[in-house]
Amino acid sequence: MNGPFADLHGGPLPLLLPNAWDVPSALLFVAAGYPALGTTSQGVAASHGVPDGRGATRDQSLALARSLARLQILVSVDCEDGYADAPAEVAAYVAELAELGVVGVNLEDSADGRLVDPSVFAAKVAAVKDAEPGVFVNARVDTYWFHEDESVEATLARASTYVEAGADGIFIPGLDDPDAIRGITAGLAVPVNLLPQPGRSLADLAALGVRRVSTGSLPYRASLAAAVAAAEAVRDGSPLPASIPYPEVQQLLTAYADPPD
Repeated sequence: MNGPFADLHGGPLPLLLPNAWDVPSALLFVAAGYPALGTTSQGVAASHGVPDGRGATRDQSLALARSLARLQILVSVDCEDGYADAPAEVAAYVAELAELGVVGVNLEDSADGRLVDPSVFAAKVAAVKDAEPGVFVNARVDTYWFHEDESVEATLARASTYVEAGADGIFIPGLDDPDAIRGITAGLAVPVNLLPQPGRSLADLAALGVRRVSTGSLPYRASLAAAVAAAEAVRDGSPLPASIPYPEVQQLLTAYADPPD
């Protein structure tokens, strides 16, 4: 697949894709200079008061994509399992996102915390690519995430099935063993995406064959920890933590709400 978003996976270091959960987080990632961003299903779900992975945020994810459409940045949306069982319904949802300018989606091969039959998920991938060939489909393989069929061989088998169906990239959350990473990246012709690896730099991951690193829900969860720490600092009389000044946030949101003609 060619295109600006796909091309970002071909640099000397893996594409670092920060994941936003609302407009302010996206605006701040844009201001920090990132050329592309993703959304985080956990951040979107949790900020609406529901657990991740229940297929309950179809409308909220679409609304966020609509809100981000005016930003001058490439956007990939985390769609969980596509919010439907029928491949045609998943493809129709991705088509709605594409109409808003979304350039990529994440789709996962699990439901209710369990892996699904790879042929069932591959049918979703194929339907999406048939309907929207220009959308970068990042197929998430949850073998390591749910510790089910947790091996290089099983993961490669699933990933290869999805690549044959048209997937443009493979996302394997929970994978952190360097030998396994090497084995999987060597066995796939498409970019492999991981979550951040404690103690490993982007250069370290590049040496293992990784082409994309998504922050996932880490920024959202870090923001929750920072919020509690701020309140505790006030309570305890401790030094207040670093924060983005009110005028800076206000300026970003004012420019977003009132764009120039």
